[in-house]
Amino acid sequence: MVDVRSRAALATAVAALLVLVGCTGGGDDGGGGVDVGGVRGTPGAAGLRDPYFPKLGNGGYDVTHYALDLAYDPKSGRLDGTAMITARATQDLSAFNLDLAGLTVDSASVDGERASVNRAGNELTLRPSEDIDKGAVFRTTIAYSGRPATITGADGSQEGWLPTVDGALALGEPVGSMAWFPGNHHPSDKATYDITLTVPQGTQAISNGVRTSERTANGRTTSVWHSAEPMASYLATVAVGKFKTQVSATPSGLPVLTAADPSVAVKSAPLLARIPELLAWQVENFGPYPFSSTGAIVERNGDAGYALETQTRPVFPQDSLTVEILVHELAHQWFGNSVTPATWKDMWLNEGFAVYAEWLYAEDFEATPAQVNFEAAFAADANWAFPPSDPPSAENLFDPPVYQRGAMVLHKIRQQVGDEAFFELLSGWAAEHRHGNASTDDFTAYAEEVTGEDLDAVWDVWLNGEGKPKGPN
Repeated sequence: MVDVRSRAALATAVAALLVLVGCTGGGDDGGGGVDVGGVRGTPGAAGLRDPYFPKLGNGGYDVTHYALDLAYDPKSGRLDGTAMITARATQDLSAFNLDLAGLTVDSASVDGERASVNRAGNELTLRPSEDIDKGAVFRTTIAYSGRPATITGADGSQEGWLPTVDGALALGEPVGSMAWFPGNHHPSDKATYDITLTVPQGTQAISNGVRTSERTANGRTTSVWHSAEPMASYLATVAVGKFKTQVSATPSGLPVLTAADPSVAVKSAPLLARIPELLAWQVENFGPYPFSSTGAIVERNGDAGYALETQTRPVFPQDSLTVEILVHELAHQWFGNSVTPATWKDMWLNEGFAVYAEWLYAEDFEATPAQVNFEAAFAADANWAFPPSDPPSAENLFDPPVYQRGAMVLHKIRQQVGDEAFFELLSGWAAEHRHGNASTDDFTAYAEEVTGEDLDAVWDVWLNGEGKPKGPN
């Protein structure tokens, strides 16, 4: 995300009480677990204890695939959805949770058998008819409906499901994805996706990945989108409305699909046409592009308050589509999307790298050394409010130190180890954790291992230090 404003924390989900009687059916076994074949399962955790969103995500299982079948009516604002979630149990499970905000659960099943459901705030607790053995792959199907929620932070910034003049836009960072589909909504649980979208004829639906089919019948158009590489749920997107689309390919054959609201299509076209060129430059610096497609979605101003690095197809309000922000969001495809933070506390690994990509662009295309941007960032007092590795609260996750001081950390590494080792570090880091998750500790250990340098001074002063050093050197 490009932090064009200070973003407030969103309220975390209310802790779910694990009760034994389901509100939509099922049965009561009268105890804390059910003996099935000699296995006594226990409920999965109702949260993953993220430093800032402790109830976000759920324990006891790992999602491998989401198949979402969605129908949206822009006139009524109603969404009807079916989520088929394939997961592997990481413990013997008698019950497990899903995150879902606002929408009504119409039915639930596990492996084809009806499951009981309880709800407390944004937590769904599902109790299957039989315990699930550790290591077993199981499939949960949730039918749900209603008007998806727009989640608003204290500073007025919005995410979740954002109605637009001609449709809607779904943005998920950090917790908004739970507004439009149930799931394990923590960045540590990545999965592949198939998203089927049905909208009124004459309206388009754009999502992540590759569009595998599109058909129109009985006044409705259905498109199917496939994301073959793992994706954190906050990076999933849906854009419904009228768009001018362009389909092309990079010289290497990578599919490029861009979609722009007709009112902004002409103005945005020249920059969107540069995506293949900019990706080729980033490949030189960061290593192979990690996904099967690329592109962008450009909306009108006001449809969203910020640009976001939604996987393979970042979203931009019209005025946010500058070359610097385009470079930033494309760089996130490596840093944030492929290498995803282990927790939300590790956000600087997303934003610091993306800002440094802007500095590298200025260096290579505008003859502005990264040192110039480093010194400008050093001079800004706002960048010294807290260490980038330790925002004081969720309200500060998108504040300047995470972005600008995060980039300063990388520049100090570059100064110490030299350009050859530094660029090997950039591409090596992206390769080491490709399609995975990584923490700040993972990065500091990796940087010292591959460069052979003791970087304690960088970590102590620039990454973890309180207060501003006397000088930039």
